[in-house]
Amino acid sequence: MSDLKRWEKRVLAAPGASARVAEIEEELRLAAGLTALREQAGLTQRELAEKLGVSQPRIAAIERSRNVTIDVLEQYVGALGGQLELAVVKEGKTIPLISAPKRSRRSGATTRRRPARST
Repeated sequence: MSDLKRWEKRVLAAPGASARVAEIEEELRLAAGLTALREQAGLTQRELAEKLGVSQPRIAAIERSRNVTIDVLEQYVGALGGQLELAVVKEGKTIPLISAPKRSRRSGATTRRRPARST
């Protein structure tokens, strides 16, 4: 076994290491997902920044941060033509927390659907 493999094995055996690895993987999935959405829309970070009225470095920070607020994610996804939906899956049931906005027939305005309260 190489020295690198031995070191890797020792690091991963440390208390809390598997939880930290899972956190890093989650951060990378979010970053890759946001970047992929932007690239699929054919936009550069600078172009998306202009649409949102922020700086290009702010878009870069959003794309690499796990501490992004839901409001920021909604704005980011909305600027790419999408809608953010957030749900919890528990015991085989999906509980929507944030649903896609529904359009008002009269005004054309959007309102966020509030999920029904479960008892």
